[in-house]
Amino acid sequence: MNNEKISVALFGFGCVGQGLYDVLNHSEVLQANIARIGVKDPKKQRSVDASLITYDKDDILNRQDLDVVVEMITDTDEAYAIAKTAMNNGMNVVSASKKMLATYFAELFKVQEDTGKALIYEGAAGGSIPIIRTLEEYYDNELLGSLRGILNGTTNYILTRMELENKDYGDVLKDAQASGFAEADPWLDVAGFDTMYKTILLSVHAFGVVLKPEDVLTLGIQNISFDDIRYAREKGLRIKLIGSAAKSADKFRVYVMPRFISKEDELFNILYEYNAIEVEGAFSCKQSFVGKGAGSHPTGSAVLSDISALTYNYKYAYKKLNKLRALNGGRIAGNELLDKKFTTRVYIRFGDKEELRDLDIQHVVEEYRSPKVNFIIADVGFESLYKHKGNKDSKLFICEC
Repeated sequence: MNNEKISVALFGFGCVGQGLYDVLNHSEVLQANIARIGVKDPKKQRSVDASLITYDKDDILNRQDLDVVVEMITDTDEAYAIAKTAMNNGMNVVSASKKMLATYFAELFKVQEDTGKALIYEGAAGGSIPIIRTLEEYYDNELLGSLRGILNGTTNYILTRMELENKDYGDVLKDAQASGFAEADPWLDVAGFDTMYKTILLSVHAFGVVLKPEDVLTLGIQNISFDDIRYAREKGLRIKLIGSAAKSADKFRVYVMPRFISKEDELFNILYEYNAIEVEGAFSCKQSFVGKGAGSHPTGSAVLSDISALTYNYKYAYKKLNKLRALNGGRIAGNELLDKKFTTRVYIRFGDKEELRDLDIQHVVEEYRSPKVNFIIADVGFESLYKHKGNKDSKLFICEC
């Protein structure tokens, strides 16, 4: 690909799309021509020349003069169709759609193999943090033991304000929505799904294991109250929503859950919309990466970096994925390598003890009851926690100790 001038088309012109447009126009090195911007709503006002806008995806996908298609839309199935068609039509693809990538990863991996085209997606996993390429290049031959992080700016912003301003969840959420730090429908963020999609992508590059969204335990902060924040504060702890992936013998423990974090932990001081990812290797020990995990320009900057990498014919090597694949008779290794058969210690706040009936509670370490607050700290069979994944009827707040 010619580094002097490349031709780029965008699908989607929301927060990230506009951020990318801005950073592209301010780039001092990368010379890119935005040939077309595909959008859906003809009534929405756009801050760009109307001649760039198209409402027909084939105006982009059938062109012969494009180097890169950048996909940044929210419709998961449509995003997959765009990425697949673009690669089949000879174009490289950059995506920021973490849900689409996590849902269709195996299929998109095969399209890359079949077409020889590149699909890269730094902006989908850590906002401005260059973690995927770091895993691919710096840690490609390292024996990684674990990866964990704060991967969602919205939830970290809410948790920070609850603690520092002594406010309850509902009040902070309303403020966050009004100021643009939370979506009108914040479910994917607060229920942990956004973190889960990113954790799945990071697990591919850290360990080579390819999981489906339905495979991964995901518990969020939607049921948190200030009582939980107060308890953590009394113990010198903070609550963070953590996505983690760790090797356990010949399997992997991959899940998303709120967790009590101590002052000695580097994640303790990651506040507001900032994200952080900690990687631990056999030889490199622990290393942490910190940056803004959300926002127009931080994510746009990550997407710009991907476009720039394509000018040098960059593509992911997927060394660890291919190594596991070779050991697995050519098949992509997935759910069969997920360890669910272990016990974990959790704090559970509940209203009525009947709400605990579907949990495999093996040992209660501490129990507290009052007219206002009831909680236990207990060792619980991990697999039983899946019953509360995405369950809007569940009233429990569950936090790993």
